[in-house]
Amino acid sequence: MTEFPAWLTSHVPATARHPGLAVVALGSAQALGRGGFALTSPAFRAGDELDPSFTATEEDAVAPPLEWSAPPPGSHELVIVVEEASVQGSEPACHWLVWGLPAQRGKLLEGEVPPRTGKNAFGNSEWLLPDPPEGEQRHYLFQIFATDLPLVLMPGASRAELLASLQGTITACAVLSATFTGGAGEGAGLDDDEF
Repeated sequence: MTEFPAWLTSHVPATARHPGLAVVALGSAQALGRGGFALTSPAFRAGDELDPSFTATEEDAVAPPLEWSAPPPGSHELVIVVEEASVQGSEPACHWLVWGLPAQRGKLLEGEVPPRTGKNAFGNSEWLLPDPPEGEQRHYLFQIFATDLPLVLMPGASRAELLASLQGTITACAVLSATFTGGAGEGAGLDDDEF
């Protein structure tokens, strides 16, 4: 298994340093936060607990809102990858793959359907609701990448296909971490049928 890169440690909490994260495979010290490129959310600060309205705790849950600054000149497209970094194994669990976003300052509103999405860990092309076992805290890493070429991927592509198509194209990247603890809301009994 790959070591977690030193250039990323101050940006990712110790409990979320999975060596299989997309940013480990695609990012670099030069690309991280290049030109002030940053990813934020009006719904949570870095390291905060996600609101239950973005998780399996609530019935009508949706993806959280995200905002980003303008990527460096020469960027062509933006890609968002959200992964659960607490899992064991060689790959983190993929919660969201989004691409086709214009390379400019922008945002995705709460629950907004992005232009192009790929398959999450359950094989669906939508926001995979965090659903940890009761009392267990999980760590999620929101990752944004700016590319110097447009992606020619079809909607519904897999994480592996997306990462392969991004190799060597990254002009900048940024990360934002969040946590969620299972059973933290009214629907706490909903995780009886855990996979």
